Amino acid sequence: MGDPAANGPILVTGTAGFIGHATAHRLLERGETVIGLDNVNDYYDPSLKEARLSTFNGRRAFSFHRMDVSDAEGVATLIRDNGVRRVIHLAAQAGVRYSIDNPFAYEKSNLLGHLAVMEACRHADDFVHLVYASSSSVYGEKPMGGAGFTEEEPATSPVSLYAATKRSCELMSEAYARLYRFPQTGLRFFTVYGPWGRPDMAYFGFTNKIMQGEPIEVYGQGKMARDFTYIDDIVDGILGALDHVPEPGTHRVLNIGDSHPVGLMEMIETLEAAIGKTATKIMRPMQPGDVTATYADVSKLAALTGYKPKVMLQEGLQRFTRWYHEYYPS
Repeated sequence: MGDPAANGPILVTGTAGFIGHATAHRLLERGETVIGLDNVNDYYDPSLKEARLSTFNGRRAFSFHRMDVSDAEGVATLIRDNGVRRVIHLAAQAGVRYSIDNPFAYEKSNLLGHLAVMEACRHADDFVHLVYASSSSVYGEKPMGGAGFTEEEPATSPVSLYAATKRSCELMSEAYARLYRFPQTGLRFFTVYGPWGRPDMAYFGFTNKIMQGEPIEVYGQGKMARDFTYIDDIVDGILGALDHVPEPGTHRVLNIGDSHPVGLMEMIETLEAAIGKTATKIMRPMQPGDVTATYADVSKLAALTGYKPKVMLQEGLQRFTRWYHEYYPS
């Protein structure tokens, strides 16, 4: 990688978010200067986002700007005035189910936000690399069993607006890379979990309910499967991709997951063991926008960076529940 200071500060959008928070800390640990950006919205409990931000207190190599990523002029000024040459763009409106009732939140944060970041990058002096968050949701539905999703699959049948905006961002990046010759990498994340995670994710919501002695609702009759990927492994992949810069004019997409899908009922059993309580389960049908299974083929990222997930679900959920007890003391 060489001297972190050689390429100047890194802008990380979404630093109050789950993945952005972890990524910014890892960059600081390896000697980078990090500029954080987030609007700290109320999609989920803002106090958790503020608590994440408080973990940067005293880090002199970190500065934070409370700003919406769709503020094109603000983002451009931030990049230009600070000599930013690398950007990790993780800010977005997340959540499949939320997009059913709040579609315009996705248009602003995901489409306008992505365009604002790309415009700022293409005007930056000696720009090096834009790495941004895409999603496994772009693949749409696929029967369970068989091989994992590969990047060569067409990804032309999204089943939610969230997925459609993420695929749109990939196409926008493809056009900008060709037009303006700056390297870009889109990372298709597969079900990220762990300490400091998002309360809207199933494992987090289940933990809340189980701890309070309330029943949990299990969608898809419990027959769904997810490629649960621990946050530290995700950050390994992000930094590996950042450091392996494509050729000018190149846009690539890479899967980043655990490559070991786990059934929803198995995940619940593992979580129950970590908590030490058994949940009362209410079985529900599949919700609009959900897919049956996700399964990452990570061979491209592994070949490029040596990426290899290290934390299996049992250990990852144990770490999460330990953090949960510390953050929400009973």
